[in-house]
Amino acid sequence: MICYGALMPHAPVLISEIGGQRVNDVQATVKAMQEVAARLVASQPDCVLFLTPHGNVFSDCITYLVEDNLEGDLGDFGQPQIRTSRVNNPALLDAIAELALDSNVEFVAINENLAERFKLMTSLDHGIMVPLYFLEQAGIGDVPIAAISIGLLNNQSLYVFGQMIQEASNLLNQKVAIVASGDMSHRLKEDGPYGFHPDGSRFDLAIKEALGSGDVLSILEIPPVLRENAGECGYPSLLILLGAMDRFKIVSDLISYEGPFGVGYMTAGIEPGEIKASMLGIMRIIQNEKMNARRAEESPLVRWARLNLESEVTRNPPPQLEEDMQGLLEERAAVFVSLKKQGQLRGCIGTFLPSYENLAEEIAQNARAAGLEDPRFNPVQVQELKDIEYSVDVLSRPEPCSAAELDPRKYGVIVTKGSRRGLLLPDLEGVDTVEQQLRIACQKADISYQEDFKIERFEVKRYT
Repeated sequence: MICYGALMPHAPVLISEIGGQRVNDVQATVKAMQEVAARLVASQPDCVLFLTPHGNVFSDCITYLVEDNLEGDLGDFGQPQIRTSRVNNPALLDAIAELALDSNVEFVAINENLAERFKLMTSLDHGIMVPLYFLEQAGIGDVPIAAISIGLLNNQSLYVFGQMIQEASNLLNQKVAIVASGDMSHRLKEDGPYGFHPDGSRFDLAIKEALGSGDVLSILEIPPVLRENAGECGYPSLLILLGAMDRFKIVSDLISYEGPFGVGYMTAGIEPGEIKASMLGIMRIIQNEKMNARRAEESPLVRWARLNLESEVTRNPPPQLEEDMQGLLEERAAVFVSLKKQGQLRGCIGTFLPSYENLAEEIAQNARAAGLEDPRFNPVQVQELKDIEYSVDVLSRPEPCSAAELDPRKYGVIVTKGSRRGLLLPDLEGVDTVEQQLRIACQKADISYQEDFKIERFEVKRYT
């Protein structure tokens, strides 16, 4: 069973040996960390499971450490003597891994061989070390721990993973306390780590209010753009923790919130209350309603892209061009087809210039390629089709320009140096300046920003 949950920030400055005089500015958080650590210890867990955003984090899986003894220190922050060695909990991790085999969530063990091969971490990162420092001060004793790094998965997958933690703890009859390590927005002040954005405080307030009222659905439904603009790192950990308390009404106590250094530090204790219906069913109903509404309003170009990918994945005959799509046979243009699943990119393939006889064929070919040939993703499976959102971007013919003639909201950009070429579409989340746009395009083309490269711009008509 899940006996206790804690949302704990992980800023090393909270530790006096590291923060020095600055720790005086975060006394509310320090006291809250001590209080929530004492409550966790009082719950008498058989294991403390940590969820960290600063370990081995990937976009398509969740990872965990498998060594018998898990060690870490804060040497990167000038205090190598602050160290620990904790016994791992392989039984719990194995049980979670077994449950993950029957889900769409990849749960990957990081052993020494894998870590050496891909330069991964086998030690405890500061996302675990800082909360653990307070737990050890509170007298956690020799209770085993488990170290899990969050994945950049969609909300539903993170929540489902939390459910698996709950189920595994029940199967083993272990009392498990979960620490969701993470800070809130990093964009509360101009002199903060990532500068200021007004959505920083909006995101933190939304989490604060929803936790205070036990409104899990509102937390799950926070818009991706709000998260992106806020620059947070605690949201995935929190979603997994909430999933681990599915079928229980959460009883939360938000002990402290402050942001003196431009980063939101939120400390809360969360306990399972009375039994209620699973949130997952509600999530799926809402998701289906949104998707049905989207399908009903999709443009002919998007419908054509969707039908072509669906027929390819299901191995059915190609679709016939419908009456309202006949005009596509008379046009030629470069096209990008983008796929998203639950708000996250699932594939994107396009062309710089027209490559096929007509726009219908351009869209059809790129839709199939976006779903099946994008090297960043596994091919789309049949069971995913109902959750895929499509957009089709039709590009104007590129024209040479200077950096001064760019506008990242209006124009996409193509950078070229010899045979190297990179393209970036306009009006992308997080791309607010010309310099950002050019740097990302250069990075995609493996062109140094200091090189003398050619710039072209184009406009896009986006269909959804």
